[in-house]
Amino acid sequence: MKTWQLNLALAATLGLGVAVLSNFDLGPVLAQGNGATKLNCDNPPCNAVAQGRAAFNDRNLKQLGGNGRACADCHVPSDSFQLSPAVARARFDALLEKLEHNKNADDPLFRPVDADDFRVNGDSARDFSNLVVNGLVRVTMPLPPNVKVIDPATGQPSADTSVDLWRAVMPVLNVAMTGPDFSLPLWPPVTQSRPPILGQDPNGPNRQGGYQHDARFRTLQEQARGALFGHAQVTEEPPQVLLDSLAAFQETLFSSPGAELLANAIRSGSTFTDPDPELNQLERDGKVVFDRACATCHGSPLHPSTSTPDASIVRPIPRYHNILTACPRPTTDGFSPCPERLNRNARTYQITLANNTTQIATTSDPGRLLLTGQPLDLSVMDVTQLRGISKTAPYFHNNSAATLEEVIDHYDAFFRRIIRLNSPPLMPLGNLPPGVSSNGTVKDRGGPVLPEERAALLAYLRKL
Repeated sequence: MKTWQLNLALAATLGLGVAVLSNFDLGPVLAQGNGATKLNCDNPPCNAVAQGRAAFNDRNLKQLGGNGRACADCHVPSDSFQLSPAVARARFDALLEKLEHNKNADDPLFRPVDADDFRVNGDSARDFSNLVVNGLVRVTMPLPPNVKVIDPATGQPSADTSVDLWRAVMPVLNVAMTGPDFSLPLWPPVTQSRPPILGQDPNGPNRQGGYQHDARFRTLQEQARGALFGHAQVTEEPPQVLLDSLAAFQETLFSSPGAELLANAIRSGSTFTDPDPELNQLERDGKVVFDRACATCHGSPLHPSTSTPDASIVRPIPRYHNILTACPRPTTDGFSPCPERLNRNARTYQITLANNTTQIATTSDPGRLLLTGQPLDLSVMDVTQLRGISKTAPYFHNNSAATLEEVIDHYDAFFRRIIRLNSPPLMPLGNLPPGVSSNGTVKDRGGPVLPEERAALLAYLRKL
């Protein structure tokens, strides 16, 4: 038995994970000492930012009910306002040690709602494998009317109206320059006709970007409200002033002074300067590779948020993509297979199409399919911003890449697949897609990132 499995067994013995708030009163305790986050009032009003910081760290929002969690329990300030598996495991081990001496010891990170067995055992759930081992939290999504989950026991569509997904906690840093950008291109492209299925909006919400991995929220306020209900399990509607204050605080959090200056320039519509710090020659070489191979989707000086495609490229590059990080992955083109700890999160779906036929898909995350019911949206996600990426490992929506080296390995396989599928005799008509060409007409030399360019690109990514 693995160590973490032994710890989970011990946790079950000790009763870890039972959330009965009436048994204790946390009071105004700050999560992990995170109230020390420096208050940034460069953009008034300061009172809203200060109130947002207090609310972000407040585990005891009594007027809302809830399970004793603060925003900072999952968006850990000392962990770049995300939640890495290493931090989740360290907190779990620390809690186990405390429980040996105090049966009432508690860490609100470990609430049944984010336990693997919550669907079966409810408030008695205690299996935190996804949280401790993978650093993933539960996201429960309603199923579109044309999508059913296949019951593995019967092989038939179940009666479930929602599905549990397991996703990484997104970093809060730099949210001031992410979300909707209200600029072209759209998803799907305006030239693409998508018949609605069972009356659903075939495009889904936020065609020009949003918040969370699938961009389902249009504003930070919507995102905070969703987290309060979904993860803090509040029972009362959060007041608008609370949501506004949380948004105001989060919009002051940046990975670097350069990122803050860039966000201010975007916000004001003024001319911006290059936000990169001083670069050495290797890093400058890496920036050239980035602008050629990555900026097509992650942005460049013409789209400085690094979350939207470069508007200078004249072809319909969509805002959202399926980069094949969900599990299981293709067995061709050099993809690293998903480990069993992630593969076990895959479910099989039956999707009814517009012509009333069905198709079957197995994936750990259907992405925007759950917002539109469109099979072309299967595992499609938003493009993440890259500023401060050196501090936010692991990567992808399921924390499946432990290092930036593994990220590049994945994209190497991804681009290899694109090139194979867009080469004679399979070459489609029209412009060449990203990964085959940087300008839509001329095929790139040997792939987007050559082996001799990797070190330079990695050096530049670590300086973003």
